[in-house]
Amino acid sequence: MKWRSLQESAPVTDTRRLYEIFSERRELIARYVPAEIQAIHAKAVGELKRAGIAEKALKAGDPAPDFELPDQNGKVVRSADLVSRGSLVLCFIRGRWCPFCVGQMEAMNAIVPELEELGASMVAISPQTVHQSFLMADQHKLQFPLLSDAGNLVGRKLGLVYRVPEYQQEVYRRALVNLPFVNGDAGWELPIPATYILKPNVGDVSATHTLYAYVNPDYTERPEPADLLAKVAQLLS
Repeated sequence: MKWRSLQESAPVTDTRRLYEIFSERRELIARYVPAEIQAIHAKAVGELKRAGIAEKALKAGDPAPDFELPDQNGKVVRSADLVSRGSLVLCFIRGRWCPFCVGQMEAMNAIVPELEELGASMVAISPQTVHQSFLMADQHKLQFPLLSDAGNLVGRKLGLVYRVPEYQQEVYRRALVNLPFVNGDAGWELPIPATYILKPNVGDVSATHTLYAYVNPDYTERPEPADLLAKVAQLLS
């Protein structure tokens, strides 16, 4: 149960923009995944859009809740510690079974050194277990923490969580995407993908401010890492 990259045993060297990588993956899905399965996934995304889940989620300008979550090695990571050192890029992903999450994480991995030069850090959060996060970080040579949000507790605070509909659960089961096993609970809940830039409030370092938010129920759409890097640099100017 994993998405294999083209160079699984070596660090990723793909220098294409993320939209090009995703376009290629969408083309492969259109070619090889049965149309009725594609329609089921499209239906689920459409229902989330009509429900307005993105509009109800944490937005730019909102105060962000603090969190403490274990990384892929079981070490507890605290958001307050991260933002106290500079801007924090925070990505919510579905899990290592999702090819678009893998693509985004590999692309974000490439800009980690540049983020660090700007005094910023990055973490990704998913509902998958610590063990699944370890496997993902190891397989894709990720240089940032993958945090496990058991039961989607943090994702729920940010308004990102939904229950996978029954008709889509059946598709996942047939594709060997066993969410109860991967996430360690029977809730069949996922966060919609989201990317944030967080920073302490000016004059109140105990509070965290949301400077940027990208929230989209369509899991095949994610922000460009280069654009995020430029945004972090802009915030420092």
